[in-house]
Amino acid sequence: MTPFELWVGLRYTRAKRRNHFISFITGTAILGMVIGVAALITVMAVMNGFDHTLRSRILAVTSDVIVQGNGVPVLNWHEAEKNLSAVRGVTGVAPYVQAQAMLSHDGLVSGALVEGIDPQLEGRVNRLAQDMKVGSLDALQQHPWGIVLGRALAKQLGATVGSKITLISPQGGVTPLGVTPTLRQFTVVGLFSVGIYAYDSGMAYISLPDAQALYNLGSGVTGLRMQITDPFNAPVFAAHLQKILGPAFYVQDWTQTHENFFKALAMEKLVMFVILSLIIAVAAFNIVATLVMVVTDKEPDIAILRTLGARPRSIMLIFMVQGIIIGLFGTALGVLGGVLLALNVPTIVPFIEQLFHVQFLSPEVYSISQLPSRLEWADVLHVAIASLLMSWIATLYPSWRASRVDPAEALRYE
Repeated sequence: MTPFELWVGLRYTRAKRRNHFISFITGTAILGMVIGVAALITVMAVMNGFDHTLRSRILAVTSDVIVQGNGVPVLNWHEAEKNLSAVRGVTGVAPYVQAQAMLSHDGLVSGALVEGIDPQLEGRVNRLAQDMKVGSLDALQQHPWGIVLGRALAKQLGATVGSKITLISPQGGVTPLGVTPTLRQFTVVGLFSVGIYAYDSGMAYISLPDAQALYNLGSGVTGLRMQITDPFNAPVFAAHLQKILGPAFYVQDWTQTHENFFKALAMEKLVMFVILSLIIAVAAFNIVATLVMVVTDKEPDIAILRTLGARPRSIMLIFMVQGIIIGLFGTALGVLGGVLLALNVPTIVPFIEQLFHVQFLSPEVYSISQLPSRLEWADVLHVAIASLLMSWIATLYPSWRASRVDPAEALRYE
């Protein structure tokens, strides 16, 4: 592109239209770009906010990395704890026992994942103690055969703190009649809630010695949980640790234990990006309509430029400049509006709720009662690039049509 094409294209963009309808279509195209880009940036920020909030809540009850025996309990876990604590990047290690069980109370039965933990060490690897709503994790050591339930699980069983519940373990003893399940009575000493229904309705915690006795593990444990300095680097850290420990151990990070959940979130984010990109595509079609009408209106000017020696390529670039400027202007305003909106979602949404007396996310229904927002500049860049690319594509046909104008035909009736 030479200064000639750029100068003429800018001049055409700034010039007043003889046909006011063309100016209206141009304004509509710019407005469509602004709305589409701003909406897409805001929705992506909200999706990122939900993703970050859910990750934080999951990390509150799960650990960054888990080390298990390959099909067998870890017997020398005290030594393994010391060795893992010395690994660079590890901030905490804690043992655990995990097994399935049935819980029964007053004729109500519910399945649960029961974990045996050491309350003194558990705080090193997660934030479960901070999510206790009634009682505390320390009560597991103070009360023999005590159990901590998720609040939703306790509601299903009709149990409260102090209730006696029966734990039925399928890993029972062998008798002449076959394997019989183990039954043990526990006292509810606490309730927790992390804000994720799957955990609040399906998790229960008992002390580590009680779990070892209940599941006949002796001094062994199911595995060791680890907390690292950078949880989002857990996949790389786990792969490195697996090479160090060898095939005798199985290392798993938190992204693997919740792989399907985070894949679903990533798919939702991609689908929302594609759907809202259609708004920008509609605005790009308005650019096509604008340029087609401009080309029709400027056919005599095109013919004069051609007779003065302008090449078809130059004519094409002149009208591409107009379309790109429209797209650039709309994209810039959309990015500015979208960033401001995304950064102020936590303030704007409560104002709208108060103004219209509505509540978008009721705490009685949703675990996340406030609309979160987390702006990531990589998403802003992707949206801006997609918008500019659509704007450029929209200029191709009208510009090509302008380059094909026949000077003699255009000037016949002038």
